Amino acid sequence: MSEPTPSSPAAPRSEYIWAFLLLRLFIGLRTLLEGLEKFESNGRYSFATYYENMKRMAQGITGASFLPLWATRFFADSLGYLLIVLGAALLLGIKSRVTLVLTGLLYVGLSFGLMAVQENEGVAWLAIHVILIVGALLLVRHDRLALWPGPSA
Repeated sequence: MSEPTPSSPAAPRSEYIWAFLLLRLFIGLRTLLEGLEKFESNGRYSFATYYENMKRMAQGITGASFLPLWATRFFADSLGYLLIVLGAALLLGIKSRVTLVLTGLLYVGLSFGLMAVQENEGVAWLAIHVILIVGALLLVRHDRLALWPGPSA
């Protein structure tokens, strides 16, 4: 069997590798910074601020929808940490396929909460994130520049 050449379908094309890298880095940065912003108030970052922000978010969603407070508090309390971990994992290229799927599911969960309170602008922004994640998942087989790639990369 001969080695793949740049023109054969088995050889990875560099534009796909770079396209996936750009998507992975963008989604990773966006997700990481979105998580960090949950800890911020007036330019200061703290755990106390995080839990106050998340308490307000959970109460706002519960007050304007059918979702119970226990569910919105559970989701909100873990949200910032999940965003930071998933964003960092994407930036580093740690199991990109699994990380993208988990990030997509997290954004779908966020979208559900915003749909429940009829926050259509926020839902539209999250839909763009989900579309970018879908695009990245279609290109994930070209993940060559990763710290810990998945089995098929």
